Amino acid sequence: MVFSSLYFLYFFLPVCLLCYGLSPSLTVKNVTLTVFSLLFYAWGEPTYIILLLISVLMNYLFGLGIGACQKRGKEGGAKAVMILSLLFNIGLLGVFKYSNFIVENLNLIPGVNLPSPNLTLPIGISFYTFQILSYIIDLYWEKIDVQKNPLHLLLYISMFPQLIAGPIVRYATIADEIKNRKTTLLDLSEGFTRLMIGLGKKVILANNLSTIVDQFFASENSKLTVAATWYAVIVYAMQIYFDFSGYSDMAIGMGRMFGFHFDENFRHPFLCKDISEFWQRWHISLGTFFRDYLLYVPIFGKRRKYGGLFLVWFCTGLWHGASWNFIIWGLYFGVFILIEQLIGKKTIKKIPLVIRHIYSKIVIIIGFGIFYFEDLGRLGGFFRNLVGLNGNALYDNVFTLSVRNNLFLLIAAVICCFPIYDGLQALRKRYAGSVRIIDTFQICANAALLIVSSILLVDATNNPFLYFRF
Repeated sequence: MVFSSLYFLYFFLPVCLLCYGLSPSLTVKNVTLTVFSLLFYAWGEPTYIILLLISVLMNYLFGLGIGACQKRGKEGGAKAVMILSLLFNIGLLGVFKYSNFIVENLNLIPGVNLPSPNLTLPIGISFYTFQILSYIIDLYWEKIDVQKNPLHLLLYISMFPQLIAGPIVRYATIADEIKNRKTTLLDLSEGFTRLMIGLGKKVILANNLSTIVDQFFASENSKLTVAATWYAVIVYAMQIYFDFSGYSDMAIGMGRMFGFHFDENFRHPFLCKDISEFWQRWHISLGTFFRDYLLYVPIFGKRRKYGGLFLVWFCTGLWHGASWNFIIWGLYFGVFILIEQLIGKKTIKKIPLVIRHIYSKIVIIIGFGIFYFEDLGRLGGFFRNLVGLNGNALYDNVFTLSVRNNLFLLIAAVICCFPIYDGLQALRKRYAGSVRIIDTFQICANAALLIVSSILLVDATNNPFLYFRF
């Protein structure tokens, strides 16, 4: 089940909200939300829901073990349980996500012919595993208290708004709200607005942008012109932004409707002036996870600045998929982060703003080309096409016709990269006397987004979010 489906929008979510609203107490509300979350996951993964439940149970026990050892002053015991938990969770993720990749690469060695495990990747395992890790590590660091109620931990890990594709919600962010929260009319209003914004990003923008990308990149790309290659990869960068940020908006909005306040996951990343700023705006929950839990991990007994940086970006790439292009993608951005650190923030700020914007956008756009092509042969062709080394023309009629036919879509996509909603909220605060006008506009905009998205979804056969495969 996906958020951007008519069944979810007009049946599952309304029924869930109705049952949640009729629940007489917070305890019953939590049970209701947990049940609907498990039903949501079982809809797409009827078998792997057992894996999810086992993971929750094991980490509940690990958490109790860490808490008990800390209470008795047994630091070594707490550390041992924490390490055991890490091995269990990372091992589970490794088996299901990377075993095929490892076997494929081992079979490249002469004389090695291992059978491929052909394991299906459980939906959302990358996200809920990282949420579990944040709970265990923060508990070990004594930043949070142990959760003794298994249903509360199950709700935290399985909550359907963020279960499948993030954002990666830290336990500390919602620990208090699990036990004490209320949903106000403002929560419902703001949450519904974010839900509609995310729906519009996905259905109206991302899905239509994907048809352009498929037109140029889905088949053999060696004959693409230079202009067509740049055009397609720019469109792909916007597609993946609207797809993933759209999901995050919907998750944040639905969380708000249930009384939870998730942290922002995207802050208009294409407005960045350098690559470091881009990663402070893009997929924030993942970036901060690696920063907080991996960057300062001792390597060979010491904290190593550049070693930690390499580890973070290697893992950032590998987390996105079991393919060499994702590893290259992560290290590619890591190199530019390193270069900017060596240059220094003060020196970078002296560079003219226009040059910084041009530099950052070129690096980002090429990076998304690396992200797209899992086949390294096609990735090489992509690089050659960017600079015309394949001997192709600068542009052709296919490129110009696509731009002409999709001009309004492209203009809308570019405009929506800017903080329109933030600006509306700022106007609402600044001009209190015009709140009714702004609210009326917001209601009309929400209705328009819902109607247009619903019409587009009528004929849609399958429109999963891109990050479902991660």
